[in-house]
Amino acid sequence: MRISAGNLKGRKINFREAQTAAAKQDALRPTSSKVRESVFNIIGSLIVDAKFVDLYAGTGAVGIEALSRGASAVSFVEADRKRAELIEKMLKDCGYSSKADIIKGEASAFIARAVKEGLKFDIVFLDPPYHTGELERILPMLSDGDLLNDKGIIIAEHLSKKKLPDEIGNFVQKKAYKYGDTMLTLYRKKQ
Repeated sequence: MRISAGNLKGRKINFREAQTAAAKQDALRPTSSKVRESVFNIIGSLIVDAKFVDLYAGTGAVGIEALSRGASAVSFVEADRKRAELIEKMLKDCGYSSKADIIKGEASAFIARAVKEGLKFDIVFLDPPYHTGELERILPMLSDGDLLNDKGIIIAEHLSKKKLPDEIGNFVQKKAYKYGDTMLTLYRKKQ
């Protein structure tokens, strides 16, 4: 897996090391290069100087790509301790440790803490394991809290067979993009 653009263009992310380092070895399903590139095409210039959250970070490739493309800060949320440590090592190797916050824990705990602390983000990317109820649990948590800046966006990656609601709390679905079995669904705050 390689970073597709920005300061680290062409840099390899070691997916196999992330896969073998994890406790649940078959649970890691990294965002493909094609879909990852599409995420950043959707985001476009909004990534520059953005505060970005990579929920369910896995290999860390999406968050590292965000830093490579100009995000000012990225929070990597990863429940698997070994994967989180590997992301931390990769960030150090890339020279991005000072722009990153690695949260070793569950997405729901991070959201609750971030809302309580008044943290705000411009872009939230979430890619939970496909065959769980995480999207249905986490999207309402995001919409209930005040984690997203007014012009911020949420991008959810999920199976294309799963249709997400048009509205969730104070979020409205703006567009859905299909890439084979994968769907990217974009939400913004209601205006």
